[in-house]
Formats: sequence, structure tokens, C-alpha cells
Amino acid sequence: MDRLMIRYRVKPDQLGRHLGLLRAVYAELAAIRPDGLRFATLRLPDQLSFVDIAVGADLPGPLPQLQAFRDFRADLEQRCDERIVTEFVEVGSFGWKN
Repeated sequence: MDRLMIRYRVKPDQLGRHLGLLRAVYAELAAIRPDGLRFATLRLPDQLSFVDIAVGADLPGPLPQLQAFRDFRADLEQRCDERIVTEFVEVGSFGWKN
């Protein structure tokens, strides 16, 4: 199972657009409910920084096939000041089924 964490900070003038694109991604995920994918977005206290956590087989899995995700990714580099992608190993967890 692949595990991926992406931390990024959006530009202040892009925050509203970014949040709208994220809502669309989660709406499409809720509609199609892809098996085996766990995906979460966390917003950090500065209100501009986010962490996406994706867990699933063969990441990015079904995400690139989603229109909302393609829209989200289309200009992500221009919306962000910073972006760091990191693979991680789970040491422990509670409530996340494998």
C-alpha cells in the first residue's frame, strides 16, 4: 500500500479558488466512492497551508481520472508558494483500516 503526504501553501489571493476546487474533488470522490483509496486534506493554522494525505494501492490510483482532480491540479503550481511531496511509512494508526 502506497502512502503519500503533500504539504503546500497557497498564495493568499488564490485561497478562495483553491477551496472551491478542493470541495469539487471531495464531492466527486463522494459520488464515485473509489475502493481502496483514503484521501484527506488538512488545513493548518496559518489558513494558507494544507496537507493532503493519500493512502491506497498504486497511488495516485483513481485520482487522475477524476475531472475535479484534473481541474484542481491544472494550475496548482501557480496557486502555491511552496509544495513538498513526501512518501511516508506508517508507524501506527487508529481508525484507519488497511
